[in-house]
Amino acid sequence: MEFVDRERPEPAPDEALVEVDYAGLCGSDAGIYEFESAFERMALPTVIGHEYSGRIVEVGENVTKFAVGDRVVERPIRGCGDCYQCEIGESNVCQNAVITGVDHDGAYEQFVAVPEDALHPVPDAVDQQHAAMVEPTSIAARAVIENSRVTAGDRVLVEGPGPIGLLTAQIADAQGGEVLVSGVGQDAAYRLPLAEDLGFETLNVAEDDVEARREAITDGVGYDVVFDTTGHPSGLPAAVDEVRKGGQIVLIGQTGETTMPYSPLVRSEIDLQCSYASMYDDFDRSLRLIDSGDVDAETFIDDRFSLLDAEEAFEAFVAGETCKPVFDVSELYA
Repeated sequence: MEFVDRERPEPAPDEALVEVDYAGLCGSDAGIYEFESAFERMALPTVIGHEYSGRIVEVGENVTKFAVGDRVVERPIRGCGDCYQCEIGESNVCQNAVITGVDHDGAYEQFVAVPEDALHPVPDAVDQQHAAMVEPTSIAARAVIENSRVTAGDRVLVEGPGPIGLLTAQIADAQGGEVLVSGVGQDAAYRLPLAEDLGFETLNVAEDDVEARREAITDGVGYDVVFDTTGHPSGLPAAVDEVRKGGQIVLIGQTGETTMPYSPLVRSEIDLQCSYASMYDDFDRSLRLIDSGDVDAETFIDDRFSLLDAEEAFEAFVAGETCKPVFDVSELYA
């Protein structure tokens, strides 16, 4: 990563120019930092960052829904509008989607030009720094509210105390679930304690007796719903061991390849559900969840890091020493 000078973008007729206030560090940003194979399509150099809040400073001549001064966030996965999935209202899995901060410049800079239909208004009650975490919150909201069957009294295990895991835990709790968050040894220093600060029981699978905890919490039945947010090949096999017969596993993390026997899933009639990205209503819900405090943005956000020394934040994230860094982007042009 390096600092480069860029021209101020000129918004197209259907775009607004957004001045970025705050931007978060996401797991996919860390994947770009380590340049995993999924990001080899990027045309470098590219400005990264897709979780952000900002204010509109200029609008194109065809923009009607927003005005200068409006506070906004962006829905960063842009559907093409023409493929079958977009036509039936599933733009989150568009065949031709492009992603901000991957396929075009993102938010780790002062200005970003955004199509009007990719912008979402921020209510007055939501703090601008907190609004920068609406996008990851929306992913968790879709996983829990749209794609899981968590309801009051359900015993829920969230595997992985990363950003999406801890947001998923908070929303599952708001749905009435009794939530346990698990992590590995690396998570013991920062992320599992953060989960406890957010009010959750935790489990360190490297040290604790996983089976004994499951027996105690679920009376030997197993968890009603298990969310795998680990992004690790071990997550799904572990979820199969933890979920009850007739229960549900929701895959959110992208694990790559894993090897496991699938017959136990069939014989136990386990519901295996995937959840990817988010849509307009997920953003809307997320803003309300943050406003209500069901998602505790103040505790969740880590504002110790600066984009002026971004590598420190990225290295800490990769090492599990932080969970949700949010940068004050104004430092770049102060």
